[in-house]
Amino acid sequence: MKAVKALLQFTTILPLGKPADFDRFASHSWIYPIAGYVTGLIAAVPALIFWLCGFENSLIAAAVTLAVVIAISGANHFDGLLDFGDGLMAHGSREKRISAMKDRSTGAGALAIGILVILLAFAGLASLPVWMIAPAVFCAEVFSKMVMGLFSALGRPFADGIQKYIYEHSKRRFAVFTILLALPALAVSLLLPGLWWTAAAFGIAVLVFILLLLLAKKLFGGVNGDVTGAGCEISRMAVLVLFGILASVY
Repeated sequence: MKAVKALLQFTTILPLGKPADFDRFASHSWIYPIAGYVTGLIAAVPALIFWLCGFENSLIAAAVTLAVVIAISGANHFDGLLDFGDGLMAHGSREKRISAMKDRSTGAGALAIGILVILLAFAGLASLPVWMIAPAVFCAEVFSKMVMGLFSALGRPFADGIQKYIYEHSKRRFAVFTILLALPALAVSLLLPGLWWTAAAFGIAVLVFILLLLLAKKLFGGVNGDVTGAGCEISRMAVLVLFGILASVY
């Protein structure tokens, strides 16, 4: 329980009292999906209320849901996405890209990737009927936190920082554990048109992890906390866009 408390204090703004020993979480980083189950349930509440009240405007329901998702995390992972964007868009050597990513100022790359990811995530949610927004955001949260767990186990760090600390306390088998912990989210398929919807969402989250891991190795020489945070935001967006596409086609 102490590891879970430390995880939630790290990934959310929930008032959980005295800070827990972070080492407990770092040594059990495969539990990342638990944070997704918690934030996913919380983020699903507004959409459920809208649906139960007979509200049919998916645009408003999607906007409120996405706002809750970002707020409940304290925009911590979103901040990593912005830093990653600056590093991604920087020109020049690997050192220049890393310097841009670590720069405290917000550049054009950060604004561009931040706007694009939020816009696409919103478009995905808004493309769904109101009744489907809750299970979709729940799945997206669990699978995006699973991606963070995969980075913790397999994302070799290129510098000192939170990623290196967690990575050094992790083991490669944690990647299997975090996937297994996320698999129960597939049961959400009972609220969706079919199991293959959630299976596809799981697959696209893993694909985002693989692509970002390869990209980070090429551009930065490894992974840091910003890359992990970006992985969370981008994989969530990818899952929501996938759901939006499936809802529009089928």
